[in-house]
Amino acid sequence: MRMRLAMLAAAMVSEAFAQQPAPAFAATNATPKGVASMASACAMCHGSGGVPAPGSIVAPLAGRPAQDTIDAMKAFREGRREATVMHQIARGYSDAEVAAIAAYFAARKDAP
Repeated sequence: MRMRLAMLAAAMVSEAFAQQPAPAFAATNATPKGVASMASACAMCHGSGGVPAPGSIVAPLAGRPAQDTIDAMKAFREGRREATVMHQIARGYSDAEVAAIAAYFAARKDAP
């Protein structure tokens, strides 16, 4: 019984956290280094600098028009686009942070 209550409580906390709005654009993220740091979080799946490994099914981000990235992140956030983890990741960024990351990748010259 205790285990079920603990699981229920954890699920409720998790759901409440997921419903929170994305944080405001932190001042430390508003710098070029801050934006590059946020963008580096994408490397695990999208490759270093937004260029995935050859043959990867993951979309490249480098050189992609900023509005395309913004639209994709909004669709992930709203559950309108299929995802494994992107729907959760997208909720972690404010609109301003998404726009800054999108601009960062759009400006990358090493696009595939």
